[in-house]
Amino acid sequence: MSILIQNARVMARAAQPPTLGDVLIEGDRIAGVGPGITTLLPPGRIIDAGGRIVLAGLVDCHTHACFAGERLDEWDRRRQGATYLEILASGGGIMSTVRAVRAASKKELADHLARRLAVMADEGTTTVEVKSGYGLSTRDELKMLHAIDDAAAGWPGTVVKTALLGHAVDPDVPSYFDRTIGETLDAVHAQFPGLAVDVYCEKGAWPLEQADRLLRRAASLGHPVRVHTDQFHSLGMVERAIELGARSVDHLEASDDRTLELLGGPGRPFAVGLPISGFHLDGRYTNLRSIIDRGGRVAIATNFNPGSAPSSSMPLAIALAVRQNGLSAAEAIAAATTGGAGVLGLDDRGEIRAGARADLVVLRHNDERMLAYEVGGNPADVVIAGGRIIRG
Repeated sequence: MSILIQNARVMARAAQPPTLGDVLIEGDRIAGVGPGITTLLPPGRIIDAGGRIVLAGLVDCHTHACFAGERLDEWDRRRQGATYLEILASGGGIMSTVRAVRAASKKELADHLARRLAVMADEGTTTVEVKSGYGLSTRDELKMLHAIDDAAAGWPGTVVKTALLGHAVDPDVPSYFDRTIGETLDAVHAQFPGLAVDVYCEKGAWPLEQADRLLRRAASLGHPVRVHTDQFHSLGMVERAIELGARSVDHLEASDDRTLELLGGPGRPFAVGLPISGFHLDGRYTNLRSIIDRGGRVAIATNFNPGSAPSSSMPLAIALAVRQNGLSAAEAIAAATTGGAGVLGLDDRGEIRAGARADLVVLRHNDERMLAYEVGGNPADVVIAGGRIIRG
């Protein structure tokens, strides 16, 4: 179906002010943008935006949305004073979800994820990155990656898989690092060549030298690499990530000014802020303002997972990024659209232009700043993914 959105305030690029105009969609692509578009191929539908904002579909470039179980008891423990790392060291945290994922079937994991994707789309997210990482064994990591594919097949948006092969450390497996860097990475490479590989470098998780080993071998096999780093401690992984040409360094709540300075300028990895984690865990947030002022590239994402970020709401991430990461409303929207698309290596979305994928959101607001100003609630009146209306 062709779709014509008329009388909209179009945010063609999030960093630029919106302009009054129309957007024509043919198939899964944007066919035209500008004032006075009247041609509409049959069968077609006209949406009168009535002066409301139209922006590119939101891109959530960092999630752990494929999981089983819940961690409500651990939340009670944290509210009584236990820290995230203390819970992890006692066999909870990530390992709690690992046990639930290992007990779940591939179909159960796919069904859980499919329901979560539907919730994300309803709030305007049309591209989602989903990591493995709760398997910690070759069999279960592959099970997760195939479950992500199964859920993605029934969703009109785009799901981008990442193999988070370095997450927690299984204390029951001898030579765990060697087994992961060898056996598990080899199996993922055989079935998913070119898939991005991620690692969580942190005390109680993957130490610096082992994380470096994993990423160097993954890169030698042709896999793009990403890094969770500096969430609680700065261990030197940002420097290694720059050396390796990583696509992104995510978290950075514990990064000092010298480390953030390294991320300024062209060609550096994207810095991905995850403000929902700070909101839920400990009130610490990435200084994205510092990185932007130094010419660096930034994105924001939900980090949706059952422990440290129990929310899949990109509108909430945008609202928090303005309040806590030092971004303007326009910068936060850019970080949630073009920034996220850049992290995932997708150059056909994140902005509204002819030839781009037809992922669009018609807000219920006529001022784009309301997307950042409002906290809670659903800002999306109409959501279009790949040229299909999936909400409104």
